[in-house]
Amino acid sequence: MIEQDEALQLAVALLAHSQRENEPPLAIEAEQVCESNGLLIVPYNSVQYLASREAREQLLDCWPILVDLERGEARFGTLDERHLWRNPST
Repeated sequence: MIEQDEALQLAVALLAHSQRENEPPLAIEAEQVCESNGLLIVPYNSVQYLASREAREQLLDCWPILVDLERGEARFGTLDERHLWRNPST
């Protein structure tokens, strides 16, 4: 079992590792991070969107990073798992 701070660090590392040169800079949406069903749900978006909240700057297809708090594994969420962050439970 890992703590939320450690899980968040794993999510940040995964996002940084996955960043491509041709993509806009990405960042974790810290105020929206939550825990649900044994997962830390870590949304992210473009740095521009997070700074301005302008809808035209928002990335539309960025599923959150999910960190399994039991195993300490971070991965990107899938469309099939959308219910995990749309209807979170504790």
